Amino acid sequence: MKHQSSTVLMKLSRFHRNKAIIFVVFFFTAWPIFAQREAVLEQIDLPHRYYYREMYLPQLTSGPNAAAWMPDSRAVVYSMAGTLWRQQVDSPNAKQLTASAGYDYEPDCSPDGHWVAFVRYEHDAMELWALNLTTLRSHQLTSGGNVNVDPRFSPDGKRIVFVSTSYHKRFHIFVADFSNGTLTNVQRLTGEDRSTLPRFYYSEFNHEISPTWSPDGKEILFVSNRRHIYGTGGFWRMRAESGAEAHEIHYEETAWKARPEFSPDGKRLVYASYLGGQWHQLWIMPAEGGDAFPISYGDFDNTNPRWSPDGTRIAFISNRSGNTALWLQDVIGGAQREVVARHKHYLHPMGHLSITVLDASGKPTPARISVTGADARAYAPDDAWMQAEDAYDHTQSPFEAHYFHSNGTASLTVPAGRVRLEVAKGIEYSVEHRTVLCEPDAHVVIHLQPIAIPDTAGKRWVSADLHVHMNYGGAYRNTPAGLVAQQEAEDLFLVNNLIVNKEQRIPDIAYFRTTPDPASTPRHWLLQGQEFHTSFWGHLSLLHLTHNYLLPDYASYGNTAAASLVPTNADIEDLAHKQDALVGYAHPFDIQVDPYTDPTLDQGQPLDEALELPVDVALGKVDYIETLGFSDHRMTASVWYRLLNCGFHLPAGAGSDTMANYASLRGPVGLVRVFADLPKSHPTPDLFLNELKHGRTFATNGPLLGLTLGGKSAGDQLRLAAGTHSIPFTAWLRSFVPVDHFQLVCRGKVVRDFPLDGSRQSANVKGTIPVDQTGWCVLRASSDKPENPVYDDYIYATTSPIYIDVAGSKPHPKEDAAFFIKWIDRLTALADANTNWNTPAEKSSTLQMLRTARQIYVNLQNQ
Repeated sequence: MKHQSSTVLMKLSRFHRNKAIIFVVFFFTAWPIFAQREAVLEQIDLPHRYYYREMYLPQLTSGPNAAAWMPDSRAVVYSMAGTLWRQQVDSPNAKQLTASAGYDYEPDCSPDGHWVAFVRYEHDAMELWALNLTTLRSHQLTSGGNVNVDPRFSPDGKRIVFVSTSYHKRFHIFVADFSNGTLTNVQRLTGEDRSTLPRFYYSEFNHEISPTWSPDGKEILFVSNRRHIYGTGGFWRMRAESGAEAHEIHYEETAWKARPEFSPDGKRLVYASYLGGQWHQLWIMPAEGGDAFPISYGDFDNTNPRWSPDGTRIAFISNRSGNTALWLQDVIGGAQREVVARHKHYLHPMGHLSITVLDASGKPTPARISVTGADARAYAPDDAWMQAEDAYDHTQSPFEAHYFHSNGTASLTVPAGRVRLEVAKGIEYSVEHRTVLCEPDAHVVIHLQPIAIPDTAGKRWVSADLHVHMNYGGAYRNTPAGLVAQQEAEDLFLVNNLIVNKEQRIPDIAYFRTTPDPASTPRHWLLQGQEFHTSFWGHLSLLHLTHNYLLPDYASYGNTAAASLVPTNADIEDLAHKQDALVGYAHPFDIQVDPYTDPTLDQGQPLDEALELPVDVALGKVDYIETLGFSDHRMTASVWYRLLNCGFHLPAGAGSDTMANYASLRGPVGLVRVFADLPKSHPTPDLFLNELKHGRTFATNGPLLGLTLGGKSAGDQLRLAAGTHSIPFTAWLRSFVPVDHFQLVCRGKVVRDFPLDGSRQSANVKGTIPVDQTGWCVLRASSDKPENPVYDDYIYATTSPIYIDVAGSKPHPKEDAAFFIKWIDRLTALADANTNWNTPAEKSSTLQMLRTARQIYVNLQNQ
């Protein structure tokens, strides 16, 4: 198999480079080889692709996302909706400059005003192109299937500096001669150095990004993380010559978006910074280094600054309205105004498409919509947030899927011709597809059909996403009302926004509250919770804290005052439980855990696998586990089943870990979700969390399913007398996508493999199974491959366990207990060797905690 999983690949890439895993073995399972989702731009060899892809690489947005000044300082060229536009800044008229089969981004104008260098995304690569502004013909400048971004003309127009992954698949700076639409004499300006610093979110290899020329054309300025652990680095200057030495002029923590720019006089730099705050604003500093100060303010992002050639104004991108927009600020006085393309002049004939989505009662209903034009490109309304998946089957489509959320009606401009629509609303409705002829206009009405689910008297199944990040450094600015709108379109009863740090800032800290967010509605509830970060023990979800946000909200961050392994996750769980919160383990495992043979122990510190999980479960501190999360569901299940075999009760939860303000994300809010059966008359978040705590749930990314065993349901305990019993069961499945397997699993083994109907989307079965031992059973469904429009590596669903207690029978988890004993032994060895403890007492108490948990497994092994 070429690729095991796009999710696994994203995280394995950082593991291989940092050699930082504790007792894990990388292997490719013996699953059948089917079409698989592969990461977008997987030729980049850097960790945490979902961060740099969103925060550094250009993304498709309906609003402007990068701009460049024309030499006269009266007009700008900018990227919007994946094409280039030209507009006089005092005019409402915008002229389209490109309309290709790809997506065009990051324009830069030549000093003579004849050319625009830009980035074109197509054929799963980003190449540099040059547009002749007289003929409007485009010329390809680079080739080779790499990622090439950030093109900048030299002041004399004879050279272009840019960033490319052509050297070892990492970001480095190149320069080339430019003449009449061609590049020659391409040279790499920056070398590649391997750092020994203990980085977490960044590669061990230093990078160089965001280059720009000094006004005299002799030097370049760029951003690099040389000598730094956190962030994308400081500002460096060097002569624009291969092999020249660079020196750092300024350092602060940056996160891909600083993009410093010289003033025309060469005396100052403008850049985007979140220093001391949660959002990027425009800052200014001396070009030779020195103190910086902000020149814009607000609880939103102002980024991508470009100084006008006459030095009087700065163009930048702002998400103050939620979507991206182009703004100008006067250098003297600070007056700001938006540049709006009220009248768009397209290169080709366009049509107008209006869409209405209706529910079963005939009323407009929010939904997720994908629109693909006759040119195979994605389209959205001007005010909609275009969003995209971060992996896809490259054999089936030239691009990843794009979509937007609608409140029930949508109006957009598309190329004249055939337009393809896909409309979805969560996972309890069938997906609707339409092909519409738009010449020039069309109106389509979509009637969504709910999936019939077996009813329970006076109750209804409702779903929650337990792990969402409303704002996390993405292109857009989200709000509670905006998140609830996404929630409504994805048909979720409850969303938990887990507020968490993004390095030194906490983007959503201002929204924390201990009661349901005021943006909630009776059918769609929003809670503000917390994710606790640690690079050692694993990540925790803290749901419905009732007193305060826990600070610091991370541990084991090397070279900071939070370098100690304390607080442990157990400490945080105790603090959260004192606030009556629920605690779950987030995105537990991407890889198969093997505590016996892994050779990488002691080669570094572990990362964000759930390493403390078996310790905390043994100590009774964990309320649920994300059986479906931003992880490999089967890998998580393999550990979950072992814990259940040991006799622990651990309910199934689900959290997508969606960054809801990203333009490029793993999937929408509710990609994975957990269901509970609540009273129809008055469902509340408290009732839902109570059902979760007691395990009366199922978790899924598609299939809906239910199980009874001896009249008991998920979370219940079936008590039996000693002996062998024939226990009746019922099982049902409904799914809006096909599944391959529908199975009853008891004590980790498949005891029944149920048939499905011809569509592989429905089943109703009943029968009996023999039971003579204490144990547990779950119902699960899965597929061998991805199924559109579920933006996950495969289809998966599981109920929480039904626990079986046979009188006189105890679990005999000798093998599973030995597994966790070895696990804790290796975890203890790593903790014992750690040198970042604040006090000896911290180390002593932590090692004692590990010994206590270990003894519990020893007792289980011997019973």
